This record gives sequence, C-alpha cells and structure tokens, in this order.
Amino acid sequence: MSERDCTFGLWYDFRNPARWPRSFSTLYAEALDQIAWAESLGLGSVWLTEHHFVEDGYTPSPFVLASAIGQRTSTMRIGTNLIVAPLHNPVRLAEDAATVSLLTGGRFDLGLGQGYWAPEFAAFGRELKQRPSLLEESVELIRRAWSGSREPYEGKRFTLPGVPVTPVPEQTPSLLVGAMADPAIERAARIGDGFLSTQNAHQQSYLDALERLGKPVDEGRIYAGQWAVIADDPERTWARIGEHALYQINNYVAWGAFGPADQVPQFADPDQLVAGGAFTLWDPATAVDELTALLRDRPQIKDVHFWAQLPGESVDSGSERIEVLATKVVPQVRQRLAAEAEAVAVVAG
Repeated sequence: MSERDCTFGLWYDFRNPARWPRSFSTLYAEALDQIAWAESLGLGSVWLTEHHFVEDGYTPSPFVLASAIGQRTSTMRIGTNLIVAPLHNPVRLAEDAATVSLLTGGRFDLGLGQGYWAPEFAAFGRELKQRPSLLEESVELIRRAWSGSREPYEGKRFTLPGVPVTPVPEQTPSLLVGAMADPAIERAARIGDGFLSTQNAHQQSYLDALERLGKPVDEGRIYAGQWAVIADDPERTWARIGEHALYQINNYVAWGAFGPADQVPQFADPDQLVAGGAFTLWDPATAVDELTALLRDRPQIKDVHFWAQLPGESVDSGSERIEVLATKVVPQVRQRLAAEAEAVAVVAG
C-alpha cells in the first residue's frame, strides 16, 4: 500500500448545544478558520453530516457549508458523511453536488445514507419503511443527472420528465453510501462507489458483500469515520471533554442510530463510553500503532477522519487534538507504511 493511498481528515456536525452557549456565527467562522489552518498542516479531507430539527443546530445545510469550505481551501477533499437521501429530491441533490464540485475544482464527494430518525421523515412527508427504495432510486437518478441524460424516468418513488440537469460536474463526484445493518451494507456495496463506515465497524461485512456480488474485493473503497480522541495526555483530555462525547453519543442512541431507542440503553457517564468502546483514547504512539495496523490490514481504506470537536467543545480545544493528529501521528503513520511497503518490495524483488 502506498502511503499516498489514504487521506487523513476531519469530521464536522456544527452542533451548538444550549448547555455550552455561543453564537452560531462565531462557531461557523472559527470552524472555517480551523479548516483552512488544518489544510496548512497537511490534513487532506473534511466531512460534513446532516440532520434536521435538532435544537442544537446539527448541520441542516451541508452543501452550503461545503461551498464555504471550498472557498477557504485549495487541496482538501470535501465530502458528506452523510446526507440523508430519502429526505431530499434526488435532482436537487444532483444539482447541488454538481455545483459544489464545480466550485471546488472537483474536490467534492457525495456520501448518502438511508437515515433512521422518525421525526425527520414525518416532517418531510417520507415513510421510514420506504427508505431502501428511496435511497436506491436517488442514487440511480443522481448518476443519470450527472451524465446529462435526457431520458424520462419512471420509478417506484420518483417520476421525472425527460429534462436534463445542467450544469453537470466536470469531474464526477464519488457517490458513497453509509450503512450499519447487514441488508443496508449489502445495498451500499451494490450501488455505491465506496462505503462510509462508522467506528471501524462493518468494514468486513462490506468486503464480504462485495465478494458475494462478484465485485473485486481489492477494489473496494472505505471511508472510515473514527471515534477516537488523540491527545498527548488522552485521559486528561477526556476528563475535560468526556461530557461533550456523552451528549453526542446519547443523542444518537435516543434517535435510534444504533437500533430501536427503547432497546439500546444510553450511557451513564463518559467512562462508560470508553469502557463500552464507543470512544477510544489514544496517545500519539498508540494512534500511530493503531492506524498503521488498520491501514495495513485494510488497504481498501482511502480516508480516515476524526471529529474536529465534540458538540459544545470549543474550537480551540479541538484544535489541540488536530495539531497532534497532523504533526505527531499522520507523518509517522505514512513513514511506517512506506517503510513496510519498501521492505516487502525488497523481499519480493
């Protein structure tokens, strides 16, 4: 595996809980400054996620933020991990993604998922039980739109006349799909250009699905969202930010992200998060070991990205960890992988 095959990046939800008050304008401005600074440190990607009707302002408009990030950066890839496809008209998704791609010189990748939170579906007039078909048809329509097709479309969920979408992207974005349940992972392997994974879980399930589908496993592409805190003194850092992590995870549990909310218990305290594996704490040396092993064992991983800051955590606090990642972890991982690849080449040659 070449050390250039994987990018390292940041993940943002732009949540602003009332428990830790600040203005949204300040949060956005500071985060954009942080992203531009992170690019100068050599980080290669930034990922945005989406929810609606959340009191803390969880990102409802990732395309707008992606455009702003694109104007503040020049090399970073920008992606969504992820947009809840069934809540949207797929033509609008195709148009917005094409526009961001054009604005950023082709640096945009569109990540989609089928969603899970019932209030969002009710508010947008969608049925939870129709999530699979809504996602599948959305992916199909987005690809058709980017191709400039003038053919009409008649599907189970969408009907469109023969009108072309313009402008089309000059560099077609990768269309990535996230999933956690086995049927959804199989669907992601079938319809996506790559797989958005969470907490490094389900990666083998995705690769197994590729094999069942007759697709080359070594050509699989995984974009791995990490739930790890990397710091010089991770236990001390966790004592400061653990409540923010508890807030984040327990919200996901309450929304049903990890299964029915009445069947998946919430975490009682930050230490239980670590004990249960929801978050891992790494010092730089451990992070280098863990990430080197992960990328060695899973050459299909093309990107690993970490939460820039947790809900309510200050941007400056998150920047401390970003600097550790960019200066004390990423270069060492790249060097180690390069040395291992060179050693293998020498033995083989």
